[in-house]
Amino acid sequence: MTTGHVFIATSLDGFIARTDGDLDWLMKFNTDGEDHGFDALMASVEGLVMGRGTFEKVLTFGEWPYTKPVIVLSRTMKDSDVPDHLRGKVRLSAAPPRILMEQLNAEGWRGAYVDGGKVIQSFLAEGLIADMLLTRVPVLIGEGLPLFGALPHDIGLEHLETKAFPSGLVSSRYRVNPRNAVESR
Repeated sequence: MTTGHVFIATSLDGFIARTDGDLDWLMKFNTDGEDHGFDALMASVEGLVMGRGTFEKVLTFGEWPYTKPVIVLSRTMKDSDVPDHLRGKVRLSAAPPRILMEQLNAEGWRGAYVDGGKVIQSFLAEGLIADMLLTRVPVLIGEGLPLFGALPHDIGLEHLETKAFPSGLVSSRYRVNPRNAVESR
């Protein structure tokens, strides 16, 4: 089965964006020359799976940052919502996480970069995430969109490594290990 891999930054208080989706707090950090592992992640996956909100945010960045295929999970978007310059690079899917991963597996994908808070939460709940690289940004924003939310059961994690960077960012890598889970609630 295709494995899901998370690479995401949060504020120190656990938010991936402000309530309105703004990332101004993240863009303020100068990380020139720091290798946070993004290129290594992208070399290890066949493409990306992201939610509609993440897709819409990435569209505001100007130049499209991905060279690999992107699948946008949405039940409301239509093919006409994908800009012309991204046709053939981006496709839409309304499939549930497990079905999508089975489809990607049939297409030969070994790994998928999974991005977007709600998408990550749903893939975690289904046991479809193999590992996560979480980068904490040294800022408190008080409120926003949380990375994690309610889960149907505890999910055990195995800490693999933590790296601190001169910019103040701290990245921790975890293997998702359900055998380490605390008894379900």
